[in-house]
Amino acid sequence: MILTPLDHATLDRLAADFDRALVDDPLARSVFARVTALRPEGDLLTLSTDPDQLSQAVDLCRRFGFGILDMSPADHFTWDGTSVAIRIEPSVLVHEIGHYQLAAPARRKVYDFGLGAGPETGRKDEADAVQSLFLPERDVEEGLCSLLGILWEAELGHPAVLAFLEQNWMEGGANLHNVAHFRKVVRWLSEMGLIDTDGCPTMAVREEGDETFFVRWYAEG
Repeated sequence: MILTPLDHATLDRLAADFDRALVDDPLARSVFARVTALRPEGDLLTLSTDPDQLSQAVDLCRRFGFGILDMSPADHFTWDGTSVAIRIEPSVLVHEIGHYQLAAPARRKVYDFGLGAGPETGRKDEADAVQSLFLPERDVEEGLCSLLGILWEAELGHPAVLAFLEQNWMEGGANLHNVAHFRKVVRWLSEMGLIDTDGCPTMAVREEGDETFFVRWYAEG
């Protein structure tokens, strides 16, 4: 949920500041340009429910080999280990692809990727029972998933900036901490082969287990 709603004028100003802060990091700057390029007129607070965009998101899920469940996750799980419930906003569905790509291999077949019940999941007790990744590591993975999913939205031609704002990437604007975090997430996505040299998402998946992945993340600072 977005913490500080923005209007178009404020977004334009913050985006210009953020872009300038990335001037010495071409890849991060390219990623930022991709996710903020398409800015829908009017409301910047509401995620799209466009049926064509949902269809495109479903097609992308199929490319990753997901089973497709034509049901609401409120009646099931968002991800049940093999299939995804698709009666959700396109942005939320694409976010699940980010989770699939970023989950440790051992968690890819677990309800809601072993992160505990997602906000849309109905069978919360069952999802929580198999949770194996907790704070603060869960938030690290969520950040990586978030930006990767947003890049997939941009790749599909969807208004990715809405999810970028909704997931609070612009909260704090171009302050040093915010910019440093964005750069680090971009760098790690690149090093894992999850984005290419132009900042476009790839079909790669994370191969490293949790035992070493988060040790490396925190060691980097």
